[in-house]
Amino acid sequence: MRERLEWITLIGLVGLLGAGWIYISRETNAGVGPTPLTTAPYVGNLAPDFTLQTVDGQSITLSDYVAGGGTPVVLNFWATWCPPCRVEMPYFENVNGLYDGQVAVLGLNQAESAATIAGYARDHNLTYPLLVDQDMRVNNLYGILNLPTTIFIDRNGIVREVLIGTINQGVLVDRIEELMGE
Repeated sequence: MRERLEWITLIGLVGLLGAGWIYISRETNAGVGPTPLTTAPYVGNLAPDFTLQTVDGQSITLSDYVAGGGTPVVLNFWATWCPPCRVEMPYFENVNGLYDGQVAVLGLNQAESAATIAGYARDHNLTYPLLVDQDMRVNNLYGILNLPTTIFIDRNGIVREVLIGTINQGVLVDRIEELMGE
């Protein structure tokens, strides 16, 4: 009985120490550390504009697509090391060909080099624009915490939907059809 009481006491002390450590080491936004995100893509609001390079050095600016009621955009955040991203990438390649010129499909990579992205694209026959965000500037601007994340932006630059997680071909086509109908 005494041994059991000692174990319970030990577990209680470890729990208290853990709770104390969590309390002491918590982050606050009192002017130190990351600032609260104010430009993340909220449904119904304008998508934050950005300019990034493709793996072959072409400059892509979001507002060039959606300016003046232009082309809807499917913006997919991904990485080569992300298994769910790899599952859905053929679907983005398919819709890029299916809706060629009617919808812009952009793959925005998270923190990998242009060489890594280009090698992956070559190995998997990907032809839609893959953007390099090696310093995570746009990923942070959009508040991306999970991969994959897909954002559907209408022809006026308004975010219509944010989907976190793997998307299948049917859902992707359905969402694109909705964007084109607006």
